[in-house]
Amino acid sequence: MEGSQKGSPEIFEIKKILELMQRDVKRLIENSNQQQIELLVESSKKDFCNAFKEYIRQDIQENLEKTMVYPCQMRDECKSRFTDFLENNASLIGQEKVTKEVIIKSQAKLVELEEEAPFQKCEKCFLEVNTLFKKQVRLMRSLRIYSSKKDKNEDISCLSEEYMVKNVLDPLSNQQRLQILKSMATQTRTFSNLSELTGLKGGNLLFHLQKLTESDMILQRHERGDYMITEKGYGILMILSELNCMLTSRTGS
Repeated sequence: MEGSQKGSPEIFEIKKILELMQRDVKRLIENSNQQQIELLVESSKKDFCNAFKEYIRQDIQENLEKTMVYPCQMRDECKSRFTDFLENNASLIGQEKVTKEVIIKSQAKLVELEEEAPFQKCEKCFLEVNTLFKKQVRLMRSLRIYSSKKDKNEDISCLSEEYMVKNVLDPLSNQQRLQILKSMATQTRTFSNLSELTGLKGGNLLFHLQKLTESDMILQRHERGDYMITEKGYGILMILSELNCMLTSRTGS
């Protein structure tokens, strides 16, 4: 209970940052283009990661203090080494991607520390360090910055054929719909803009816009208002862009 009270200021700070992010995104989504929204999210993401890492640091200190063997003549020295190891690993949370090699290297370092343990009672301390390390790895998986082959296989098994065909593949199976989506990546578009861009008129253009709207890739800001890309639509564009780069690099195009 005491540990929970100590950690509460950091949790409150994270909640406060999230509330500010939601407020600013709501305000900007009506009058900003996609690039401005991205800059806001990137800035807020850094603040969120910093608050998150501070909470993790506090969690490390509280759990080591509470669970490490006492009395022990090496307690302070071991606590310092454990803290350095766990905080170095926690610093990875701010990265865009964590590779499997990095996690394996951290695991090897922990094994090395454990092999140097001089006492039988050290087992209790290393059990807690292992628990904290695994908690950090689970968090990286949740944030989608780290995944193992097992995670990827599980993701594939969860893939819904019906949903993907209906909500992703079918809406983008038309060249003009993909053209419409691309045109909204950096700015909103009016019906007239899109008609000029695609060469489609009236009901024909409306049909394609409805396809993209029904799949939540774009939205209309208000009745007869501009069209803009959604988070889902932009994310799919980024995936397609990466796929395009991968395919063209392999074929040498």
